[in-house]
Amino acid sequence: MDILLGLQWGDEGKGKVVDVLAPQYDVVARFQGGPNAGHTLEFDGIKHVLHQIPSGIFRENILNIIGNGVVLDPVVLRKEIEGLHKFNISFKKNLFVSKKATIIIPTHKLLDAAYEKSKGDKKIGSTLKGIGPTYQDKIGRIALRVGDILAPDFEDRYNALVEKHKTILSFYEFDLVQLPELEKTFFEAVEFFRTLNLVDSEYEVNGYLDSGKRVLAEGAQGSLLDIDFGSYPFVTSSNTMAAGACTGLGVAPSKIGEVFGIFKAYCTRVGSGPFPTELYDEVGEAMRKEGNEFGSTTGRPRRCGWIDLPALKYSIMINGVTQLFMMKADVLNIFEEIKICTHYELPDGKKVDRLTYELNTQDAKPIYKTVRGWHTSLAEASDYDKFPIELRNYVDLLEDELGVPIKMVSVGPDRNQTILR
Repeated sequence: MDILLGLQWGDEGKGKVVDVLAPQYDVVARFQGGPNAGHTLEFDGIKHVLHQIPSGIFRENILNIIGNGVVLDPVVLRKEIEGLHKFNISFKKNLFVSKKATIIIPTHKLLDAAYEKSKGDKKIGSTLKGIGPTYQDKIGRIALRVGDILAPDFEDRYNALVEKHKTILSFYEFDLVQLPELEKTFFEAVEFFRTLNLVDSEYEVNGYLDSGKRVLAEGAQGSLLDIDFGSYPFVTSSNTMAAGACTGLGVAPSKIGEVFGIFKAYCTRVGSGPFPTELYDEVGEAMRKEGNEFGSTTGRPRRCGWIDLPALKYSIMINGVTQLFMMKADVLNIFEEIKICTHYELPDGKKVDRLTYELNTQDAKPIYKTVRGWHTSLAEASDYDKFPIELRNYVDLLEDELGVPIKMVSVGPDRNQTILR
């Protein structure tokens, strides 16, 4: 099993890469996260965003599995499937959902909003999709799972959990006026959910591996948002790193092959939290505009900045990355000079090249190396050898610093604008 994951704060372009790599695989499986993730794919002049369905769904001969580590919103999943009807995709044939995946219910979203509101100016920037409260219930061993919707007493189990949530919401004096309408839509989606392929996905995935089929595990968000290794508490609620693929699919570490690490040629972040190379000036605004950096799930403008090598090295280390894919090189077309963060300077004057625990609370000043930009369009760049020399130098420099080969460079949103080295 190979693993594909983001090395920054999400939005690296994982959906596009899965779509490009998918023909090499028999199975694509999502292993964590939920509808807070948005994987954007563009092909044949069509742009589509997937939130919960694996990005191999557009390839007819590929099986797609939503693993046990995912938190699923039945309402969002139903809308996603209905939105894909125009592509004539056979969901009965090639989409499978783990019975052990956890379900997001309407009051999870209300809790998310109540918790975020209570934080005031210390908000973490939640997508308000109910992800955090759902994972809380999972860890608290009171959550509902996909397999529960097949039980005759599902509504009783649902109501018991809702009563627990209402007690918490009453403490926050949160208005429940919208709950009846949310519940109506939820139970309609649950009825639809029961018609899907609900399976013990760990047996499915291991069975495919044992029979020699190739499986690609698709991560959501990014490594720097990992619940353990990200910039806590400004993180997501799951393990977004390679180890999460093992627990999120039920696959032993010994079965991991390649680990593909995806990163942008610069950095972006949505929501709160440390971002040493963030640009607050017209350069950052130009980067945002050129890259169309607005969240595919929330629509929020993304914070933008230059590439951060200490952060990338950290992600490469904890994931055991074997190949790197650099995305959105074309966004840097507009710059005559490009900066690369090689170290941080701490408030005490100390120079470091590590993401230490203290960086979550200390202001780190980036130390940059400046290189020449290519300052030209890459629209006609169909072969790596025909890239501008400045872009090739940029790739070579990053490769030398990171110690892992950069095997793919993306120069545009379409699947055919992905150049292999």
